[in-house]
Amino acid sequence: MKALSEFIKKRISCRTYADRSLEDKVLAELSGYISAAQKGPFGNQPTFKLIHMDNLTPQEWKKLGTYGVIKNARYFLIGTINNTPLAMEDLGYCKEILILKATALGLGTCWLGGTFQASSFAQAAGLREGEILPTVSPIGYPAETKSLTEKIMRRFAGSDHRKPWPELFFANDFATPLTQAQAGKYCDALENLRLAPSASNKQPWRVLLDTAKNTFHFFLERSLQYKMLGIVHLQDIDLGIAMSHFEITARDQGVMGKWQVDPNAPKEKLLDYIVSWRTEN
Repeated sequence: MKALSEFIKKRISCRTYADRSLEDKVLAELSGYISAAQKGPFGNQPTFKLIHMDNLTPQEWKKLGTYGVIKNARYFLIGTINNTPLAMEDLGYCKEILILKATALGLGTCWLGGTFQASSFAQAAGLREGEILPTVSPIGYPAETKSLTEKIMRRFAGSDHRKPWPELFFANDFATPLTQAQAGKYCDALENLRLAPSASNKQPWRVLLDTAKNTFHFFLERSLQYKMLGIVHLQDIDLGIAMSHFEITARDQGVMGKWQVDPNAPKEKLLDYIVSWRTEN
């Protein structure tokens, strides 16, 4: 298989699927990835499960429905995790790795949060006390033609657009945009971070490079609308996804480093500091 980072640019949100089951070989390989134990950078360990819709009755299928957002999905990837500090970041990080592995198998996927009947999916997942199930993802072969609903949603969310570097990446202070020349060997890692999917395409991550310490500090710019809806954790998942893109790309290129929470990280109004990446070579 090619380096996982090569599939970051190929992955797009897919909401319309071909009405057929996965080939046995593909299903076996995907199931192997899903069943393997995973642990995020903060030590939380999510549990993932693939729901095969063909094994459900029509009534159960309807209960798991996604309000018309997803068409013809035969499989859903669900992930549960204990509701502990930084669990959402770890869930996003680990699940995006599975999403990219599914992309490498020629499959389409989509992150869904808040657009499904959580209790029905939770029942299918065997959700236990203390666990949460904040997202689900359909998986399957992409249809040749997108549904009208998908076309409208992509246009409304601006899914094909991303913020430019000067709005996301900074050098030493948040008044100074980071240039690609300053990013150096991390240029591709930051670019693939920029391409990460996020809830409503808000791209809430902000990254500050401390050039003296060769350390990248990761922050969240939280959206008020998610706080009002009570689903602010979705943006923590977004950051976990971004972290995975950054680390996967760096490691694929032989650039080593490690995640750590820095008690002396810079503070910035309206931004929440989450974690830092300290380079090792």
